[in-house]
Order: sequence, then C-alpha cells, then structure tokens
Amino acid sequence: METVHKSHLEIAELRSECHELRQANASLERMVREGLFSNGSRAVTPGFVTPAPGSPQLRAKSPFLSPGSIPTLAVPPQIYVPSPLSDHSLTNAFPFGVREIPGFYVVIPAGGAGTRLWPLSREEHPKFLLDLTLKGRSLIQATWDRLIPLTSAARTTIVAGPAHVKSITEQLPDLLQHNLFCEPSAKDSMAAIGLAAAVLARRDPDAVIGSFAADHMISGDDAFLSAVAEAVEVAKKDYLVTIGIAPSHPSTGFGYIRLGEKLGFPEAPNGRLVSSFKEKPDARTAAAYIKTGSYRWNAGMFVTKVAFLMQLLKEYKPELHDGLQKIAQFWDDEKLRQKVLDEVWPGLEKIAIDNAVAEPAALDRRVAVVPATFGWDDVGDFSSLADLLPAESNQPRILGDGSLVLTEQAAGGIVVPGSGRLVSLLGVDDLVIVDMPDTLLVTTRARSQEVKRLVKKCKDAGFKHLL
Repeated sequence: METVHKSHLEIAELRSECHELRQANASLERMVREGLFSNGSRAVTPGFVTPAPGSPQLRAKSPFLSPGSIPTLAVPPQIYVPSPLSDHSLTNAFPFGVREIPGFYVVIPAGGAGTRLWPLSREEHPKFLLDLTLKGRSLIQATWDRLIPLTSAARTTIVAGPAHVKSITEQLPDLLQHNLFCEPSAKDSMAAIGLAAAVLARRDPDAVIGSFAADHMISGDDAFLSAVAEAVEVAKKDYLVTIGIAPSHPSTGFGYIRLGEKLGFPEAPNGRLVSSFKEKPDARTAAAYIKTGSYRWNAGMFVTKVAFLMQLLKEYKPELHDGLQKIAQFWDDEKLRQKVLDEVWPGLEKIAIDNAVAEPAALDRRVAVVPATFGWDDVGDFSSLADLLPAESNQPRILGDGSLVLTEQAAGGIVVPGSGRLVSLLGVDDLVIVDMPDTLLVTTRARSQEVKRLVKKCKDAGFKHLL
C-alpha cells in the first residue's frame, strides 16, 4: 500500500509539473504573438522573430536536398527531416503577417549556373537549389522564407528557366503555378525582372515589386526586412530603389554604389539618391572607395513600382519594353502564351537591369538607395563559401559528411566529400577539393574565382554532360 501511495504522489507531482509547463508555454506563446519576445540581449523588431535553425544533430550532411539531384554515382545522403524536438515550433506559430506590406510583390530571379561553384553546382542543378549551409534549406528556400513575412504566397513570383521548373516546384510547394514565370532562355536580369513586372502590372497596376536573387545568403533578418520596408516607402515616390550593403572589406568581386544626398523622407530616413554605380574595381580603387565611407556594395536588389519600372524601360530600352509588353499581354492565356514567346523572346536584348535602366536613371536622379547593415554574400566562389562554413582551428571547412575527411597538418581551404569516398589531406593548406562521383576538382582558395575557366575548357573538350 505504501508503494501505491508513493506512486500516486509521484503521478500527482508529474501532473502538477505538466500543468506548470503548459502555463509557461501558453505565456511564452502569448508573448511571441504580441511581438514581445526577444532573443538573448538582441532586441527583436516587434512583430517578427528570426527563424531558428534546425537541430544540429539532424541537419543534412549533404548540400543536395534529394537523392535525385546528385550525379548518378553518388552515395545517397542523409536527407533532412524536421526535428522531433520541435525547435521550429516557436517560429512556425508566429503570425508573420504582422510585417506584411500591402501591395508588395516579390520577384525572385532564379537564373545562372553558378559556374564558379562547379562541379558542385551544375547547369541542371545550380547553386540556388543547393543547401550550402547544411541546415536543410536550399538557397532559394531560404530566400522564400526570408521574404514571405513581407508579402504572401499569392504575391511571390519566381522567374526561372525550363530546366529548373520541376525542382523549384518541388522545393517550394507553396508557390502558386501562375506565379512561376518560365523564360525560354537566359536573357540576363532585365528581361527576367521586366517579364515579371510587365505581367504583374496587368494583374495589379499599383503593385510595388522587389527583386531579390535566389542564390544569395543574408544574415540579420530584422535589418533586412526593415531595409526592404524602407525601400518600398521610397519606391512609392517614383524611384527605382536599390539596397546598399555596408562593405566589410575592399572586394574586387562586387560592383559599388556611390551614395548621394539624403532624400529626407520621414517614413524612410535612410533613403538617399544614388550618385553613381561603379563597376567591379581593382583592389586599390576598392580600398579607396571604402576609405571615403560613401560607397556600398551593389547586391542587385531593386524595389520599385511596376508602372515606374516599365516607364524607365520604355525610355531607355524601348524595343525591350515593347517586346515584354507584347508577351505580358498574352501571358495569362495559356493557348497563346507559347506562340508569342516563340515569336518575341529570341529577339529580346540580353542585358542586366543595372545597365539597362539603373545606371542611366541614376544620372537623371531617379534612383535611390537604402544603406543597410545586414550581412550579405553572393556565394560567388568556393573561397566565399568556405568563409560561411564553421571550422575547427587549423582544419579545412567541410561541406558534407565530416567523417569522410581525414587531415594531418592541413589548414584552411574547403573540402566537399560528395562521392562517398574518403578524402585525405596531408601537409597542404588552403586547398579547394570538390570530390563528386563523376568529377574531381582541386584548386586553391586564391584561384577559386577562376573555376569558370575550367567549365569552358570542359565544354570545349566534349565534357558538356559534366557541366
């Protein structure tokens, strides 16, 4: 009887503890819903909580999110599954709509083959479809997650080539079919963004759009969302607005934006005119830019009213404008869309949005910039990718299963053990080793920008099937 009585007491204590936990969870949930939750000592913008990463123990050990995306000889990786510990539950329950901007549409151009990340990135499976942080989300999924608080699935569009449509729809199940714009061939950013703008202008003439690349990495979601919201306010006053990234070093791989005078809008206090755009500089010029404090990196993010963008395009590139307008006229008619695309698309000019409208409009004082403080990287080569991965002291970074990499006196660099084979390094520093089932790349971090030259050589040598 004494044992039974003791068991009853223990059960009662457990019930009491469960009740207290439920009360604590309910209180915490209320705090989150009211935007009062803060993460450690960092103040969080009311109405938004930065999504938490998945459990480290359950993160994928491969940058490929599905076995079908790996070259045929690869060993199937461990596939990411949601944490049974529910460490996403706090974020998932949060009402992201609090930060939603009415009338704001997102355009995500998903183009480019990422040739500097070959052979990890391929034409059929470029870097925006890869999980380069091993957190279970590809770059395009992370871009979607980052932007959805400001808009909705109904106002989020993707522009992509036919080779990537299937993978994108698999990775983004909430993407509406009529919001996936398939461009027949790559025509650079102006045609891609212009196509989306022309179609959206017919669906909602008052729309404000923001264009954000599918394959960039950003840290500091609160600062990012605040910068975009401020850019929207400036865009409403008939400006083409870009977001300028505070440079962390004198990079020769990015273009630069020279800051002009402040615009003085109360609702967008950081907004400035763009004095000029600068192409990728040499090291000395880049250092001089940073020393002045008047330059920001050009990350290729643009926010503007669709009507204003089409107006700029009509002024600076009238033939491209007319072609896109003709396509947009029949875009939502599935019977006529392909016919018009076949007639018009091949003749469209291949040009970047910077050269087509941003640079000439800046000379006419119609381009603005919102300087921002969030972290940004375009993951342009294996050296920049290595900087984004964790590493132990005097060890290379590893993108994949660390148990397949053995080192002895090998510091720095990055290893991608993608074939299932053991990769061993002895007495070598700062190497880039990408071991795929069908291809092996060995270079140095210092020359990682030149990998695209090998891609061209592969094509010329008859190895196009490996690209």
